[in-house]
Amino acid sequence: MTTYSLAIHGGAGTILKSRMTPEKEAAYEAGLARALEAGEAVLRSGGSAMDAVTAAVCALEDEPLFNAGRGAVFTTEGVQEMDACVMDGRD
Repeated sequence: MTTYSLAIHGGAGTILKSRMTPEKEAAYEAGLARALEAGEAVLRSGGSAMDAVTAAVCALEDEPLFNAGRGAVFTTEGVQEMDACVMDGRD
C-alpha cells in the first residue's frame, strides 16, 4: 500500500469570527473538502503528485469563496487578472 499526505489551505485572508455564520463555515469546509477529495482521487488512482496538486488547486480556484480563480479580487478596472503555475523542484 502506498502512503501519501496532501495538505491544502483556503488562503490567508482575514475572516472575522463576528461575521462567520455556521452556514458560511460549512460552505468553507465543504469547499476545502472538495479540493482535498479532488487531489486525493488522483493519488488513489495512482496518479502523480503533480497531477494531484493541480487537481486540488483547480478545485480551490473553482470555489468563489476563496481568493483565487473564480473568487479572485477584481482590479481597479473591474476585471480579474490571474496567472497560474506549478513548480517541481526536481527540474
